[in-house]
Amino acid sequence: MSKLGLALGGGGARGLAHLGVLKVLEQEGVEIHAITGCSMGAIVGGLYAHFKNVVKVENFLMDFLTKSEFKELGISNLSDDAETDKGYIEEFFEYVSTRVKAIRTLTNPSYFGEEITEKIFSFIPDVPIEEFEIKFSAIATDIISGQEINFTRGSLRDVVRASSAIPGIFPPVKIGKYQLIDGSASESVPVCKVKEIGADRVLAIDVTRSLHSTDMPENVFEILYRAEDITSYHLSEVRLKEADLIIRPKVKNLKWVDFHKAEKIIMAGEKVTRKNIEEIRKLANRNSILLDLGQFINRFSE
Repeated sequence: MSKLGLALGGGGARGLAHLGVLKVLEQEGVEIHAITGCSMGAIVGGLYAHFKNVVKVENFLMDFLTKSEFKELGISNLSDDAETDKGYIEEFFEYVSTRVKAIRTLTNPSYFGEEITEKIFSFIPDVPIEEFEIKFSAIATDIISGQEINFTRGSLRDVVRASSAIPGIFPPVKIGKYQLIDGSASESVPVCKVKEIGADRVLAIDVTRSLHSTDMPENVFEILYRAEDITSYHLSEVRLKEADLIIRPKVKNLKWVDFHKAEKIIMAGEKVTRKNIEEIRKLANRNSILLDLGQFINRFSE
């Protein structure tokens, strides 16, 4: 029996496209054996593995995004309708552009402290992920060793918070001997990690930023931000070669803070999945020997 795994990438609001993907897969009766998520992919994937119903997950997340606690964060203030797509670090420093806020940030490990961070993530169920019927894991990065950690056990709330700890915005999360930050620091789309929890074929959903840029960086910060984007892009390209099928919702030009565009983002996930549903069905039902052969060819064809 085939064991289809989903690798759900990180990307802030762009990761809401995973809801659209899951909605179509559920409607079409495509069985999911395992999910590994990074950042927003961990949030969506973990909630789906818990609820096992995409409508419940969507309602759960939309309810949170309309709560006063989320609005008070001021994340929507980072978004505008500009064509350019900046990384979360650049957006963050624009957000704390006044001198007082900048000094406060530079003398602390993160803009949001422990108390408010705990409050933000308190909406995630505190349930053990090892008991989910759909196998689930979330990746985070140990800021001390640089090691990528794939959490297959523990509290959903804790591992999701660690996987989503955007550097500079949320504080690192201590779990065991690790000090953890956002999984995207080491891998944006965790293809190999979903194989570790039992998947024998992987559908990857890539919502990373577009690398397209027409402007020359003008200062040291812009150069650093651009270098970060390039590194993340090429790292994802290498890791994605391990996937059997990749789908890319048309959200790459949206910002990580564009939560007010949730409906549009979810629809983008639905559209790309509908477009590729026959390929997804073939993947889910493909003979394992042919699948292994295809993977071997893909690795050495580029």
